[in-house]
Amino acid sequence: MTDPERIFEMDFLRATEGAALMAHRWMGRGEKELADADACDAIRGMFDLMDMRGEVVIGEGIKDEAPGIFKGEKVGTWAPGSPQFHIALDPVDGTTNVSKGMGNAVSCIAAAMPSADGENALEDIPAFYMEKLAYPEPVRRAFMADPGLPISVEAPTEEVIKITAQILGKDVRDVVVMVLDRPRNAPYVEAVRRIGAKLRMISDGDIAAAIAPALKTSNVDLYVGIGGSPEGVLSAAGMRCLGGGLQAKIWPRDAEEKQSLIDVGFGHNLDRVYLSRDLAKGDRILFCATGISDSPLLRGVEVNGSVARTHSVLMRVKSKTVRSIKAFHELSAKTFHLRSAGGEVLLLDE
Repeated sequence: MTDPERIFEMDFLRATEGAALMAHRWMGRGEKELADADACDAIRGMFDLMDMRGEVVIGEGIKDEAPGIFKGEKVGTWAPGSPQFHIALDPVDGTTNVSKGMGNAVSCIAAAMPSADGENALEDIPAFYMEKLAYPEPVRRAFMADPGLPISVEAPTEEVIKITAQILGKDVRDVVVMVLDRPRNAPYVEAVRRIGAKLRMISDGDIAAAIAPALKTSNVDLYVGIGGSPEGVLSAAGMRCLGGGLQAKIWPRDAEEKQSLIDVGFGHNLDRVYLSRDLAKGDRILFCATGISDSPLLRGVEVNGSVARTHSVLMRVKSKTVRSIKAFHELSAKTFHLRSAGGEVLLLDE
């Protein structure tokens, strides 16, 4: 099998579709753990049907001990000779938003073929959070041509906004900057307001927000702030497909976490600025996501009677193909293969 990504990409997409449909049933019901558990169940169920040797190298649930698919979990049939995939995923990015009936929730998976020597293409960062800066393709190209430009996660936010405005041919006041609404991101919010750019704050959903600057339809020019490390790797995979740029730097929460990183031999990376190609390496990577609720990346699940409509994106680094997929699901006929049931389940009968 010379191009396994092409063969398996739709199966990975079916996994995020199933997760989104399962999680959407919990919109606004205040049960984020149940939404996450159902999404994980759908993804595991789809993986059980896939003739691959899959290993989760970046899972989710680490920050709040939520139900999750965790690092080291083996997925797929593991049939002899089947292709190997290393997988990073977030069954529900934006669980709090789902519980509150808010936007900006997606289900996403990045899958990569390991290199010939077995090296993982998806970097596992053993820290809770990273400082991030994401920007569109014209800004990335300008940075590649002149690395001396103040396009850096370490540069003052005002300087990044100024140079972005110059590259995009915009007035500073028309540059739209997205920031995750957390106390730790207060300095970024103040910087955006101080320079007079447009601020868009989100309550949750780090992945969709970080990918948004690479999408011309998002009306977002920059994403800045501190968010989850696993989400940063997933965002990097998406940006590699779309041509945008992402930089990230480890952000220890306190002295104790900093020391723990040093103790596990990661101290030399504390000052490193990771580019998207450092977090998602090589060109054997695919990324797929399905919207649960509306976000800058994707529209959410829409249900009308027994028909559900999903909006997804499917991308590959190698071919740079980006597919936008709108699907209609007749829930009175469609079954979902769930791990918990050990087989197919008709949701309308639940």
